[in-house]
Amino acid sequence: MLDPKALRNDPAAIAARLRRRGYELDVEGYTALEAKRREVQVRTQELQNERKTRSKAIGQAKARGEDIQPLLDEVSELGDQVDALESELASVQEQLREWQLDMPNLPHDSVPDGADEEANVEVRRWGEAPTFGFGPRDHVDLGSGLGGLDFEAATRIAAARFVVMHGSVARLHRALTQFMLDLQTQEHGYREVYVPYLVSANALIGTGQLPKFGDDLFAMNDDPALYLIPTAEVPVANLVREQLLEAEDLPQAYVSHTPCFRAEAGAHGKDTRGMIRQHQFDKVELVQVVKPDQSYQALESLTGHAEIPLQRLGLPYRVMALSAGDIGFAAAKTYDIEVWLPGQACYREISSCSNTEAFQARRMQARWRNPETAQTDPVHTLNGSGLAVGRCLVAVLENYQEADGQVRIPEALRPYMGGSAYL
Repeated sequence: MLDPKALRNDPAAIAARLRRRGYELDVEGYTALEAKRREVQVRTQELQNERKTRSKAIGQAKARGEDIQPLLDEVSELGDQVDALESELASVQEQLREWQLDMPNLPHDSVPDGADEEANVEVRRWGEAPTFGFGPRDHVDLGSGLGGLDFEAATRIAAARFVVMHGSVARLHRALTQFMLDLQTQEHGYREVYVPYLVSANALIGTGQLPKFGDDLFAMNDDPALYLIPTAEVPVANLVREQLLEAEDLPQAYVSHTPCFRAEAGAHGKDTRGMIRQHQFDKVELVQVVKPDQSYQALESLTGHAEIPLQRLGLPYRVMALSAGDIGFAAAKTYDIEVWLPGQACYREISSCSNTEAFQARRMQARWRNPETAQTDPVHTLNGSGLAVGRCLVAVLENYQEADGQVRIPEALRPYMGGSAYL
C-alpha cells in the first residue's frame, strides 16, 4: 500500500510515478473521494462534540430541576445524525481502501523505463553456455529416458501441469532443496522456518496477491476462506504482521522450503511442455525484513545469495533489472536471475528478487520503533527465490546431459546423492 499521506498531499506526483509502470491513477476521482472523506469526518467530529456538550447539559439541567426532555430529544436526534455520518464515513473509507489496495507499488528511480520485458536490462552474466557435440535434448526427453519424469501419470492422478518424479530424479529434486537450505542457513545466516501451506485472505492482502490476483490462487471452501500459498513469501513475510519491532530486532532473514500452488489463470498456451510452468512446484524462498535505509543494500546482497547456488552448481545465468512495466505488483525494484537451458537454447527465470520497500509492511501493519525519531515507521521487506527447485532440476538435467542420455551430477550435489556421479 502506498503512503496515504503522500497520496493526499500530492496525488498528481504519485500518478506520474505510477504511469511509468502503466497504471493510470484517476487523480480527479481520488481527490474528490478524499475531499468527501475529510468533509464527512469533520462534520462527524463536530456533531460528536455537540452531542457530548448537550449530554453534559442534561446533567446540569437535571440538577437545577429543569425539564430535560427537550435536551434528551436533541441528543437523540444528534445521535441519529452521528450514526448516519459514521456509516457514510465508513463507506467512503472502504472505497478509499479498495482504491489503495488496487494501486501497485511505485517504481524506484533506478528501475529502467519500459512497458514490458523487452525493456529489461542485463546487469551481469556468469558462466559460459555449454557446447555439445550433439543436439541437446530438453528435460522432458531426458527425464523420460531416465524413467524419472512421468507427466502422463500426473495427468491421470490430477490434471495437466503436474509431474510425478521417480527414483534418482526424485532424489535429485530433494538433494537440490537440501543443498539450497544448507547453503543459506550455514553460509549466509538465514533462519530456517517451516510455515503453513494454507493462509488467510488477510495474509495474501498483506503481501499483495489479493485482491488483484485472486484468479491465480487455489481457494479452499472453508469459512473463513483459506488459500494454498502461491509462494512461501506470503506466510514468511507475514511473520512480522501486526508487529512492532525494536531497532535491535532488525535485520531479520528467513529461508523456507515449501510447495507453491498457482492456477496460472493467465498462462493458457504458455510453456505447456514439461516443468517450466506448473500448478504445483517447490521453492526455497528468501525473505528479509530491514530498516528502510538498508533495503537497497539488502536487495543487492539477497540477489547475490540467490546467485550462489547456481555458481556452486556450475549453471550459467544472467541477472536482469526489470523495467517499470515488468516489475511485480508489490515490487519497487526487481532483479530476475535467468538460468541457461540448452534444451530451449534460451535463458529462463529461476529467481525473482524484489525490494517492496514499505508497500507490504503498510498492508501488514508491520512497524519498527525508530530510536532517532521516536516514531514508529513501516519496515521494509524483501523476497527472492533461492531457488525455484523444479527449474533448477531442469537446468541440471539439460546442462549436464551426455550424448547417451545420461546426466552427470554436479560436484556440489554429490554428497547429497550418496556420492554418485551420474543419475
